[in-house]
Amino acid sequence: MASGASPLRPLPRWRRWRADQQSEGYLFLLPSLAGFILFVLIPVVAALVLSLYEWSLLSPGEYVGLTNYLNLFRRDPTFFKALGNTLYFTVTIVPLQLAAGLAVALALNQAIKGLAVYRLIYFMPVVTTIVAGALVFQWIFNKDFGILSAAIWRLNELTGIPVQPPDWLTDPAWARPAVVILTLWKNVGFTMVIYLAGLQAIPVELYDAAEVDGATSWRRLLYITLPMISPTTFFLMVIQMIGAFQLFDEAFVMTRGGPAQATTTIVYYVYVNAFEYRRFGMASTVAWVLFAFIFAFTFLQNRMQHRWVHYETEDGR
Repeated sequence: MASGASPLRPLPRWRRWRADQQSEGYLFLLPSLAGFILFVLIPVVAALVLSLYEWSLLSPGEYVGLTNYLNLFRRDPTFFKALGNTLYFTVTIVPLQLAAGLAVALALNQAIKGLAVYRLIYFMPVVTTIVAGALVFQWIFNKDFGILSAAIWRLNELTGIPVQPPDWLTDPAWARPAVVILTLWKNVGFTMVIYLAGLQAIPVELYDAAEVDGATSWRRLLYITLPMISPTTFFLMVIQMIGAFQLFDEAFVMTRGGPAQATTTIVYYVYVNAFEYRRFGMASTVAWVLFAFIFAFTFLQNRMQHRWVHYETEDGR
């Protein structure tokens, strides 16, 4: 022991671990644990059991085993339509949301005047009710008197080029991009905030050293910024993929799953089976199939993260 160092003292009696004191810890965990069991675990198990029954709420349930699952994959073309739409939204919304959020975060990570105001403006859609936003976008996308159609007609007058405004809400080819635009408007602000936190955690010394070595802005972005925020990107990719698989509000309010089921997602199909067709057993089946897809994609991302996600070690490497 070094000279002058005080000897280690035993912990006070009240700080010692004792096996007979574990009940106090469980007592503190009880409120959260009870809420989890009551509002998460029991409904999940009930949905799993319900997926093995054919039940319409107004009649006694009939046990059918795996028939609901077999019928879903063999005799339900609407499910595959909903699955295709869900995959479309996933592969379009997630990359666009990451790219747009990163671009805005990079712009708002600079020392510019009114920075707090700009950040507030971009974040406001996140706290805006999706129903209100969808209703506003219904008016924006309206072919007859929407603001986009008015802008196109005005452009026709100025250029003389006869361009017809797209029918966003009743044309299957344009309905899905309309939902994508609404979703990006709603969620880019959240992505921006998370990326800002990641950008501000990057040591400034790395940029200074790279600038001294003659690295351009593009190379600093490519070899410093992107690797350093790769854990943030991985986190956003996972939660946004889960959110895209669970997309419901945008399609429900703005397009009602149409036109011609062009925006019917898996979660919307769960709603239709449960509250329109009164097929609660089939709705639970679709929900569990959705869980299987989300689990599989999340597991795959977690397994592949070591190829591109760079975590800083204790020695700073």
